[in-house]
Amino acid sequence: MQTTQHVLFERSEMKDRHLVRKKIREHIADKAKLPILIFPEGTCINNTSVMMFKKGSFEVGGTIHPVAIKYDPRFGDAFWNSAKYSMMTYIFNVMTSWAIVCNVWYLPPMVKEEEEDAVHFANRVKAVIAARGGMSVLPWDGGLKRKKVKESFKEEQQKKYCQII
Repeated sequence: MQTTQHVLFERSEMKDRHLVRKKIREHIADKAKLPILIFPEGTCINNTSVMMFKKGSFEVGGTIHPVAIKYDPRFGDAFWNSAKYSMMTYIFNVMTSWAIVCNVWYLPPMVKEEEEDAVHFANRVKAVIAARGGMSVLPWDGGLKRKKVKESFKEEQQKKYCQII
């Protein structure tokens, strides 16, 4: 990892977030260094949707080169449903599948617009990726499947439902 200049951090440590942001800014300012590969979604959701991006990746500046990746499930399922399968079962399924095939689309570079904040920029990039991959855009992050839903989110959805009725 040292030869490829990884930037490691502990997400729960606030100090680390500031240090990582600083390291990433320094990295992208040095044109001699390779671009940084970041997965801002944090987790995958079985080829149907693109979830909320972590905004930190979009706060540091620089050019974003979006990539849309969509797996083809005809030969094997690349996704692990940790609530349904153990890690060993998942690894066995992947290793014994016929193939893991995916489509990869390299999209045009994107830059944050002057009036745009990091969240809006992330949402714009997410929408472009989802459109190219033929997926829907979700307003929540991957942590939702592991945590209890916030009451405010439930209330917001209930209000929307009431307006429909």
